Amino acid sequence: MRLGVLDVGSNTVHLLVVDAHPGARPLPAHSHKAELRLAELQDADGAIGPDGVDRLIGVVHDALQAAEDKGVEDLLTFATSAVREASNADDVLARVQHETGVELQVLTGAEEARLTFLAARRWFGWSAGKLLVLDIGGGSLEIAYGIDEEPDAAVSLPLGAGRLTAGWLPGDPPDPGAIRALRRHVRAEIARTVGEFSRFGAPDHVVATSKTFKQLARIAGAARSADGLYVQRELKRESLEAWVPRLAGMSAEQRSELPGVSEGRSGQLLAGALVAEGAMDLFRVESLEICPWALREGVILRRLDHMGSP
Repeated sequence: MRLGVLDVGSNTVHLLVVDAHPGARPLPAHSHKAELRLAELQDADGAIGPDGVDRLIGVVHDALQAAEDKGVEDLLTFATSAVREASNADDVLARVQHETGVELQVLTGAEEARLTFLAARRWFGWSAGKLLVLDIGGGSLEIAYGIDEEPDAAVSLPLGAGRLTAGWLPGDPPDPGAIRALRRHVRAEIARTVGEFSRFGAPDHVVATSKTFKQLARIAGAARSADGLYVQRELKRESLEAWVPRLAGMSAEQRSELPGVSEGRSGQLLAGALVAEGAMDLFRVESLEICPWALREGVILRRLDHMGSP
């Protein structure tokens, strides 16, 4: 059957259409996305303003039309941290449902981490052993660890690249003092969780998902996305540590000229790099592998599992 998953994320609203059935890997058929950066549209009280909600409704309407055009039989819809943590989340969800008919399922941070972990486990298989999975979104950082399909530990931290850029790095390029303050904040937040994971022992394989990690790997020399899903892409901590001060000295426009960095994400790349560097350092990760599958694929796989059960 043809499935669609509509992901209302902190950076983008993304419709992914796949052809899938239980027991088979989902085959991408269509992708439709719009950058809203909801994590940056919240006011001082944490509410998404009327303009942001109007834009969200318009994008959801467009996604619904695209899903209909592509013959989607079943549409899965969810929202992540930007909507989850908005002070007016209930009002936003009610307006979206009233004006589009879409009832967005708001995932908890732990659910995000678990579903992303499931996608990584299915991609790499059982031979990968104990997996540590890192995912940097626009609003949050997810960390999950385990040897099965359900992680032994899963946490979500408010360390998304969009959220941190808006709240900590207003300059372009950012002020060095602000960068140091953000670096301290990021590492303190991550350090509180390390003990929860270290009691399980060292992972056999460390992987990362998300646009942020993909862009950091690309500027550090990984293969282009055009080279295909099955090319192995790695990010070494040594390379990342060399790039962080370079990114700190660049404007958003200069970062957008780097290989693989989109103009819409260039302003967030430094904050994302500080989170990636902090996570790799505190979890003692020398190198990680980029996983092509992430949260959306995890949602699809969970749905297919339920379809296949008696």
